Amino acid sequence: MKRVAVVLLAVTIAGATALAQNKPAETQAPAAKPGAPAQAQPAQPAQPAQPTGPKAPQAKTKQEFADYKAADAIADPAALEKAADDFAAKYTESELRAVLYRKAMSMYQQTNDSDKTVEMGRKALALDGNEPVTLITVSSILAERTRDTDLDRDERLADATQMAQKGLEGIDTMQAPAGVPPDALKNAKDELRSIGYGTLAMVAYTKKDYATAEKQFKQAIEAYKVQPDPSQLLRLTLTLDKEGKYAEALDWCNKTLQISPAGTPYQQLGQQEHDRLVKLAGSPAKPAAPTAAPATSAPAPTPK
Repeated sequence: MKRVAVVLLAVTIAGATALAQNKPAETQAPAAKPGAPAQAQPAQPAQPAQPTGPKAPQAKTKQEFADYKAADAIADPAALEKAADDFAAKYTESELRAVLYRKAMSMYQQTNDSDKTVEMGRKALALDGNEPVTLITVSSILAERTRDTDLDRDERLADATQMAQKGLEGIDTMQAPAGVPPDALKNAKDELRSIGYGTLAMVAYTKKDYATAEKQFKQAIEAYKVQPDPSQLLRLTLTLDKEGKYAEALDWCNKTLQISPAGTPYQQLGQQEHDRLVKLAGSPAKPAAPTAAPATSAPAPTPK
């Protein structure tokens, strides 16, 4: 998955930390004593309308926030996972439990540990099942790592589809704390949306529904053009190849090679596919017996 998950997740965690720090429950004004005379309150200026969207998590006490901060400062993913488990056991109603699990998910993702990334993501979703970055992070890994030989193939693909769709539905309501430029947030949302569509495309590809996969890979590419993802272009190439659309596949393969850094799997696999398509592009666009063995599945991208 691309860096957008890290960017948006950092924004989410930063916002949660700021709110928890600024207004834990113990700092609220005490209630008036019974029998005390009512004090006149100065008129308050009208408050600007707040943007609609999910409420950011917040600590209820100073001690809860202090323990959260101690866990949040841990730099090792395994140690953070244990700290998150301990925090969740101690503060069974805390809104910040999911925040720690999301951070552990992100840290495991950066170490390319897909199994742990999914595990931490599922723990976060058990506490907050509507967070788009977590939903799309977990769904994308499930879609990429599921094979026809997996005994739980259908269950994994169903989970990936449901999570991706739910994540896509929640992107528009995501908010950023003060200091994040609107254009940066828009770009991050567009990239996350692209990953979500790409996940649905991967599910369709694995199910051999190539017409749907083609449509959704194109939607994923169209959603984010600032920095095209070579894995999506290559997967679209392979999808079109499966459909016998060799000329169009060759065009997308050339685009893949143009943006793929030398020495990467996308460049190497793209060149192999290019050599195959050059031989087929002039033949009728039908799934005839190929002259070379086509790729059997879309390549899993190097986790980012």
